[in-house]
Amino acid sequence: MKIAAAAYPLDRFDTWIDYAEKQIAWVREAAQAGADLLVFPEYARMELAALTGAAHDLEASLHAAAALAERADHLMADLAQGYGVHILCPSGPVFDEGRARPVNRAWLLGPDSEAPFLAYQDKQVMTRFERETWNVVPGDPLEVIDTPLGRIGILICYDAEFPLLGRALIEQGAEILLVPSCTDTVHGYNRVRIGAMARALEGQCVVVQSPTVGDAPWSPAVDENVGAAGIFGPPDLGFPEDGIMAQGALNDPGWVIAEIDLAAIARVRAKGAVFNHAHWPESVTRADVAGRRSDLP
Repeated sequence: MKIAAAAYPLDRFDTWIDYAEKQIAWVREAAQAGADLLVFPEYARMELAALTGAAHDLEASLHAAAALAERADHLMADLAQGYGVHILCPSGPVFDEGRARPVNRAWLLGPDSEAPFLAYQDKQVMTRFERETWNVVPGDPLEVIDTPLGRIGILICYDAEFPLLGRALIEQGAEILLVPSCTDTVHGYNRVRIGAMARALEGQCVVVQSPTVGDAPWSPAVDENVGAAGIFGPPDLGFPEDGIMAQGALNDPGWVIAEIDLAAIARVRAKGAVFNHAHWPESVTRADVAGRRSDLP
């Protein structure tokens, strides 16, 4: 299969039709390039806030984007069916019943017209901006999603920087990890990229990073965006020596596409030069021993 990761610029729209035409153009381009799975970035749904004139205000923009989230997801579902592809939708705020504050959620969609909404994933660990300024909260727990393309897990941006979150998905059977991201500095982009590559190494799996790129001065929430789309694997048997299967230039909008073979993931886990995937429990045991030793007087 082919996976496409978007380096996605945020635009300000005056009408829903303008927004929809952008989504259609992006999905069409990737599908025509042969992509089977399209990955969009974190907080790209903040484009929706501009449609209500609320993008300039942090709190109002959360509610505005959330109010249009379902409509945007159904647009993507129609595109997934029409082009016969799987799509990780752009993430954005969602106000669930019973929660006073929004979660950061992304839906994974499939091409089946009877059940296009496969599952959603909420962000687990909030950045300082999300928790101290924006008051976005953690959502439902991590869950691996079974698809015809393989077993997929999602780590939204900052989540990819935490090994135990990635390992939780690997232990549930994940073969592919999707990392939608939104970072406003090169430092931030590299933290997520390095985390994504580390998760590919530890889990001996494929990890896909899709960032927002470019400036959006109309929104204080996502006004600066820095990143490069990338698709990574373990630097071992059957994968590139540096682990980079495909990577775009920094802040270069567009799709980055790589061909993925699930058999290669199984092969590197079974016959690689190292067995990070299988040996993880040993590292946990040894770390626990070290921890107990440090408690000795």
